[in-house]
This record gives sequence, structure tokens and C-alpha cells, in this order.
Amino acid sequence: MFRRKNNQDRSNERATEYATCKDFQQIYTEDMVGLHQLAYLLTADQAKAGQCFIAGLDESIHGNPVFKQWARAWSKRAIIRNAIKMIAPVPPQSTPVTEKLTGNEQNENLDTMSAKVATWVPFERFVFVMAVLEGYSLRECSAFLGCPVQDVATAKSAALQKVTKQPEQSPAQTEAAPWRGFARVQVA
Repeated sequence: MFRRKNNQDRSNERATEYATCKDFQQIYTEDMVGLHQLAYLLTADQAKAGQCFIAGLDESIHGNPVFKQWARAWSKRAIIRNAIKMIAPVPPQSTPVTEKLTGNEQNENLDTMSAKVATWVPFERFVFVMAVLEGYSLRECSAFLGCPVQDVATAKSAALQKVTKQPEQSPAQTEAAPWRGFARVQVA
């Protein structure tokens, strides 16, 4: 009898270690702007970004249990996974070409860094966001995107060259804060 009670106590302790629906709702409410920007940078479309945001929240709440300490990172991963499913970025077969957006996909303020990144080919955009902004390793990006590490490294290099060659920034500004146009979501 004493032993059974200890097992129940341990079971209750484990249950409180996992993130709850309320925890994820709080994360998505507090980090709404940053998480939506992450979805927009990946999809380059406001409507698709909204779909990724909602799908990420749903996946976070109804998916596998996650430790509370991992909940913020898990929320980002859920958005990234949903964006990959939606956009299906593949490495270009030749030299990447900048895409031109038309219609409602264009952002009103094309001077922002986010709007410029949104014009890149999907694969390069995904690699930049995942590897540079979110800090995933080349191997992690490769696993997420289902491609060789060399393709990820090439896309990352091309993206970094585009970012560091911004015409409206002086070289000193670029060196000091090349990611100035991005609001980074903090992981607790």
C-alpha cells in the first residue's frame, strides 16, 4: 500500500512537468508577433503564415507531450514543420533566382528586411530563417528539409551574402547589426 502511493505521487509529479494546453496558449499569446513573423518569413504570405500559426498552436496543444522547459522551442518547431509541409521547399537545381511577389503577397513596406527575405526562393528563405535566425545546425536543417547538408550550406552562404550586401546600409552598420530588421522571439 505504501509503495502504491509513492508510484502515484511520482506519476503526478511527471504530469506537472509537461506543458499543458494553458501553457501553450500563454506562449502563443505572449509571443504572437514573433511566432507570426517566423511563419511569415517561412511562407512569404500573410494568409499562409496565419494558417501555419494556427496549425502550430493546434499541434502544440494536441500533439505529443512536451516538457514545460521545451514548450517555447517546441512551438517554433511546430510552426516550422507546418510551413515545410505547406511550402515544400526544395534545393534549387541551379543558381538561386530571386522570386518576384505579386498581388496580395507583396508587403506594403518593401524596405523592411522581412519583406526582402520574403522575395527569396523558398529553400534559401527556409535555410536562412532556420540556420541563421533560429540557430539550427546545418545537420538539423538538412534533416528538417530532407536534403543533403551541402545544399543547406550553399543556401545559407547565398542568403548571408544577400543580407550583408544591403545597399542602404554602410559596411559598419551591416557588421554591427546585420539582423536589425528582425524581431527575435526569446526562448525561456
